[in-house]
Amino acid sequence: MVDNDLPPRLATALHLIFEPDGDEIVSLREKFGRANLKDEEWIRALGQEGRWAVLSADRRIAKQRPSRELFIGAGLIGFFFPPSLQKEALNRQAARLLLLWPSIRDQVRLNANGCFEIPANGARFRTIGR
Repeated sequence: MVDNDLPPRLATALHLIFEPDGDEIVSLREKFGRANLKDEEWIRALGQEGRWAVLSADRRIAKQRPSRELFIGAGLIGFFFPPSLQKEALNRQAARLLLLWPSIRDQVRLNANGCFEIPANGARFRTIGR
């Protein structure tokens, strides 16, 4: 799922590219039918459904203890944009995600939950907020 801190059209583009491989990618707005959900609401809802990965530019979720504990406790896996990637144009953000998608998929398969920073260069994910 792509949260509200990234444009819904990013989710649409990623879905069109990776859906043939079995990956379903939706924006938070599309999933829940509205954009004004509080983080706690969508985190709990996705946690109840189980096995969701989230792309986000909202590093606060991963860094602040209450939201991070809620996120991890819900069994979610988060991939958060570093500040340098947040400043890039959407096409550069998308290009980075396209390049890293196989690694993102592998990271999801290896972890039950967690908060990871999308690497701006290289391919190693760094855990956020420990």
